[in-house]
Amino acid sequence: MQVNYNNRFYFFFSEYMIRSSLKLPIIYKKKYKDMAMEKRFFFGLLIAAIVSAIRAGDVSFDKNYHVTWGNSHVTSLNQGREIHLLMDNTSGAGFQSNVGYASGFFQMKIKTPNKDSTGAVTTFYLTSNPQNTGNHDELDFEFLGSKGPPFTLQTNVFANDRGGREQRIHLWFDPTADFHTYGILWNQHQIVFYVDNTPIRVFKNNTNIGVNYPSQQLVIQGSLWNGEGWASGGRKIDWSQAPFIASFQGFNVDGCQFHDTATKAQCYNSNLWWNGNKYLELDPAQHKALQYARTKYMFQDYCTSPSGRYHKECGSNK
Repeated sequence: MQVNYNNRFYFFFSEYMIRSSLKLPIIYKKKYKDMAMEKRFFFGLLIAAIVSAIRAGDVSFDKNYHVTWGNSHVTSLNQGREIHLLMDNTSGAGFQSNVGYASGFFQMKIKTPNKDSTGAVTTFYLTSNPQNTGNHDELDFEFLGSKGPPFTLQTNVFANDRGGREQRIHLWFDPTADFHTYGILWNQHQIVFYVDNTPIRVFKNNTNIGVNYPSQQLVIQGSLWNGEGWASGGRKIDWSQAPFIASFQGFNVDGCQFHDTATKAQCYNSNLWWNGNKYLELDPAQHKALQYARTKYMFQDYCTSPSGRYHKECGSNK
């Protein structure tokens, strides 16, 4: 099992606190001095580890990702800590993680195109099939371009099928003005979509009632592409506004790397923080926030559509 995360400083913190709490007799001044030096040493390790963790959390794009298409439409800034995907009438662009994962908490900071981007689609998602054909697993954030508010975010879940679980919300802020954090928690208990730490959607593991649950190896992808027609209510893209630019930051990955089916169960270990008790279900405050987001900002839900009756999970994912 290989885990990508940067909370190593907790080890040093715990070690320092344990050693600091020891009630040892001070017999010699030298011993007292040695203990003080040891505390300073562990405190130094703590600070160094925290700084290292912060830096590691701000890694360059190339550490965990690579461009998959539209190479000429990708620019890198700040030593690879920010990338821009450009779209014009010749191409968009996309990228993918270097490895696949079997669990984790996947986040990305995104700023969507700030022009009349009607028909342009910015995405951040996990998928088991990079070609997106046939039955597969997929967890989607899709930002549907527009010329101003309201700003629409669509999420979707594929569970060894072709999806059909779209939900749409109007964001309560302007996603073109600044970076916001979008996250997907995926463990064996639930999938949670977050916008700036606010849960906006939950998909629970309901395999006990015959509902498929994403369990394949998933890679992380991001893209900016031409979705006119589907994403714009039939409106054409205004190419005079091009190039459209979607910006991405935050290329650290908190996930358990998938190696093979035989060892996949290791990625469900409760020692991985995203599999811990805190993430088995939403706490009361999170559930309240979810209900508020659904009530105030959701305007389309597959569960309330005619096809909703075919989805057994609709009664429990609230």
